[in-house]
Amino acid sequence: MTNFQVYKKTLCFSLAKFLIDIIVLIIVLGLASAGYFIFDKTNDHALIGLSIGLALGIVIAILVHIFISNKIKAAQIGMMAVGVVDGQLPDNVYSEGLNLVKGRFAKITLFFMVTGAIKGMFRQVGRATTKLGKAVGGNVGEGVGSAIDSAIQIVIGYLCDCCLGWVMYRKDTGTAKAACEGAVIFFKHGKTLIRNIGRIFGMGILSFVLVGGAFFGLFFLILRNFPNMFEELAKEIVEIGIRNNSEVPAYLTDITNLTLIVSGIIAIILWTMIHKVLIRPFILVGVLRNFMTAGLSDTPKEEDFATLDGKSRKFAKLHSSI
Repeated sequence: MTNFQVYKKTLCFSLAKFLIDIIVLIIVLGLASAGYFIFDKTNDHALIGLSIGLALGIVIAILVHIFISNKIKAAQIGMMAVGVVDGQLPDNVYSEGLNLVKGRFAKITLFFMVTGAIKGMFRQVGRATTKLGKAVGGNVGEGVGSAIDSAIQIVIGYLCDCCLGWVMYRKDTGTAKAACEGAVIFFKHGKTLIRNIGRIFGMGILSFVLVGGAFFGLFFLILRNFPNMFEELAKEIVEIGIRNNSEVPAYLTDITNLTLIVSGIIAIILWTMIHKVLIRPFILVGVLRNFMTAGLSDTPKEEDFATLDGKSRKFAKLHSSI
């Protein structure tokens, strides 16, 4: 199967997760609004009611993320791994993916705990890069180091998803051992996997320019027809500045600039949502194919684990539990 074929057959998981996210967002906003209006009517403590409703909504969102969203994500990546390795997927890929996860909730939960240790190892590299940049080039160097660190974090997200694919594909191997194998693949085949950076950032930038740019242009054309709304917004910004005894920059009170800023914010939000649902999964299939190929061609052995024991106490602890 080609990357696009695997992507197309597993896209149903992304759409299901997106629908759940929308429902959760509606619930969070609904509870926050209900708390606000109920407390405002009963005892005039609207902000307290808002806080209580928002807190309850966040708790529900966290529970949904743990018990539902993570399972859908694991099912999707598990099916992606099957597709790129075995070259075929069942017709009822959604139900088969959920069956793959069914009864293995503890395994999936453990995996998401394990990736914390893996991410921690990469974050150490990122922090070291930032410190080195500051030492060499002051604030400018620190900025460059921070940019590199941010890029590393994006790559880590993809590699941890690949590790989840490895764990799901190696279903006859314990979660802790399979996750340790995934971490070893990160480091042992770094030069091979580094080729994914071009794919990750190239397609990410392309989608930002095309999709984000299209939304930006569209909303600017729409919003510029409502100058009165932005005049009121400019007045509010000036009043906030006066209340805080601070001078508001002139560009924040210009109607055209405000229209551009609001259009940009809306475009970024929509691009982020579309990128997460439609673009990122396609990029992930290609990255996952390279990861699985590297791992299966040279499956990590016990002696390989020792290499990482000295680099991370969390990894060493996980290794000792196998």
